[in-house]
Amino acid sequence: MLERLGRFLLRRRWAVLAATLVAVVVSGVVGGSAITRLKSGGFDDPAAESTRAAEVLRDQFGTGDPNLVLLVTAKGGDVDDPAVAAAGEAITRRLAAEPDLAQVLSYWAADAPALKSADGAQALVLGRITGDEEDLDARAAALTDAYARDDADLRVQVGGQAQVFREVGEQVEADLARAEAIAVPITLLLLVLVFASAVAGILPLAVGGFAIVGTLLVLRVLAQVTDVSVYALNLTTALGLGLAIDYSLFIVSRYREELRAGRDPGDALIVTMRTAGRTVLFSAATVAVSLLALLVFPLYFLRSFGYAGIAVVALAAVGALVVLPALLAVLGRRVDRFRLPIGRRPAVAVQSGATASLHEPRTQTGTGFWHRIATWVMRRPVPIALAVVAFLVLLGTPFLGVRFGLPDDRVLPASAEGRQVADTIRDNFATDESSALSVVAPGIGDPRAHLADIDGYAAALSRLDGVERVDALTGAYADGARLQGPPPAAGAAIAPEARRFAAADGTWLSVVPSVEPFSEAGEELVAAVRDLPAPLGAQVTGPSAQLVDTKASLFGLLPVAAAIIALVTFVLLFLMTGSVVIPAKALVLNLLSLTAVYGAMVWVFQDGNLAGVLGFTPTGTIDTSMPVLLFCIAFGLSMDYEVFLLSRIKEEHDRTGDTVAAVAVGLERTGPIVTTAAALLAIVFVAFATSQVSFLKLFGIGTALAILVDATLIRALLVPAFMRLAGQANWWAPAPLRRLHARVGLAETPAPSGA
Repeated sequence: MLERLGRFLLRRRWAVLAATLVAVVVSGVVGGSAITRLKSGGFDDPAAESTRAAEVLRDQFGTGDPNLVLLVTAKGGDVDDPAVAAAGEAITRRLAAEPDLAQVLSYWAADAPALKSADGAQALVLGRITGDEEDLDARAAALTDAYARDDADLRVQVGGQAQVFREVGEQVEADLARAEAIAVPITLLLLVLVFASAVAGILPLAVGGFAIVGTLLVLRVLAQVTDVSVYALNLTTALGLGLAIDYSLFIVSRYREELRAGRDPGDALIVTMRTAGRTVLFSAATVAVSLLALLVFPLYFLRSFGYAGIAVVALAAVGALVVLPALLAVLGRRVDRFRLPIGRRPAVAVQSGATASLHEPRTQTGTGFWHRIATWVMRRPVPIALAVVAFLVLLGTPFLGVRFGLPDDRVLPASAEGRQVADTIRDNFATDESSALSVVAPGIGDPRAHLADIDGYAAALSRLDGVERVDALTGAYADGARLQGPPPAAGAAIAPEARRFAAADGTWLSVVPSVEPFSEAGEELVAAVRDLPAPLGAQVTGPSAQLVDTKASLFGLLPVAAAIIALVTFVLLFLMTGSVVIPAKALVLNLLSLTAVYGAMVWVFQDGNLAGVLGFTPTGTIDTSMPVLLFCIAFGLSMDYEVFLLSRIKEEHDRTGDTVAAVAVGLERTGPIVTTAAALLAIVFVAFATSQVSFLKLFGIGTALAILVDATLIRALLVPAFMRLAGQANWWAPAPLRRLHARVGLAETPAPSGA
């Protein structure tokens, strides 16, 4: 198939490049607006109790968690000053009159002492912007322009979830531009140095641009039919550049080597497609399978990474196997134009598309740094394996103390206004009203017939540990007592300030916590509220409830995702090697490589070590979705390099039957290209770790670390050690599976000796 594709590209290279140019232009024009269609949420399970309860609040009660907060600071230090109070009341009335605003409440317009700071210099105005996430961004921007002020008497700052989401979206866009400005020039320079040719060095970036622009079009189309997260853009660019570099290194290196071996350009391209092209195709399949597992999760934040990842992997493979060969067919021997006066001729390229070195003289098999490393390891496999495994496990021990949370305003830099408002509320206010739990009881008929039940239930809720206050249809409660007189009698008229808790056939209660919502105490409060018998039946929502439900959803489906990755990867590696031992070993070693990443993730981002150097605010928790995301992406990239190494080892073993020699030669031939590709890919992800959004910084650093650990400790040390210990058992499979592999196995085709 790949040989036929190569011949087609030789005949139709100009037509293919013209079609590619048209596709890139169309994708750029249409997909360029993708960011305006993407959303900054997606951290909740649509089927969870908290999500369903929030929908009931919105649809039946016209209410929900406040997502807009105005922080009003009196320059004179007293928000009860008549002039300040008059201004605060005016702001409240003006905000309540805004379209798409509901539940406007302020310290001055209601008897709400919790909305006043401890020092009396600040007060809050709360509101809820109605509509979907796209509406939230636009309205938050407009309201910020309309209400933010700083004059002689007052300072008004705009915060709340809507403002935070808007600022996160803007920050992601700015971070993306900065990361590209860092990654593209650095990788271009290094590629030119690696290939010692300006023309050859530019080719991987051309493939990366094709994959990235095409993926933007895919995301733009998907955003028309489903929710897509804006954070997927970071993966699109990073993975598009990284995989384009990986695949192009193998294709271009092999093509140049075939030219130097004396083949004419057409024959060199055919051989390249039969050998390096096959490995690229297989490697892309293994990465895509790992990303496919993200689609089993209901959170569209994770699903979006799956959409973007699968699209960019597929398009990077298309770019490497269609666009790049067409370019090589046009360039011919001019691929080496504008050579740099560094190094010497590239060494022989291997069957898998790797090279022993990218600009070193040809060496004989059995020599070189990587061959010596493999031989040294296989002479003492037990102590080396034990030492490396112990080291990785030690690095992973901080993960035993992991604490999970959800992203909040602290993912933003301290300079963001939404972050500043939230910091002030945490520091200066007794409670955070926007973090309240909502307990919803729909479908009970006229709530006035159940006032006694509501009164008893609200009092019981207010006695729970971690509850500051409970607001209900029957009044406000604290420590089991109603704060203002006896409860209304059954059928009595509802007080104006309590009408928001009533609907035609239901009611709801607000449980204001005295604990941090994204904490162990916050989760315990959710469990206590849900365990408390509710006379009318109830569903619980709010930030803490969303955290509990998100964890349950992710961790409940994680075994399914892991099983998909393990099963499909096992099958693919079996089809390549004909062994059941090697796939099992690969799965175990890839999991082991993630231990160091998970440990570092907790040590740095949860515990706050290096926070000052990296520029983020530790919260004492890790975003619940990050371990899942890192598992799928890092596992896929690890398998990418596993395929490159195993393909060469398998070919050598088939040729000689000697496992020890095959491992040494395989590492000798693939070591330089894998480490070069890994280093370049790590640089790309480190560039994206410059993001000012903390969990994207975690994602970039974690992925870069996983790549480097895998390309060094795993491929250079553990793979040779374990394969030496297994010996000929590496290639074992039951007889029925051996016969199956003989019929359908995916093996490299040796390069023909002639044209």
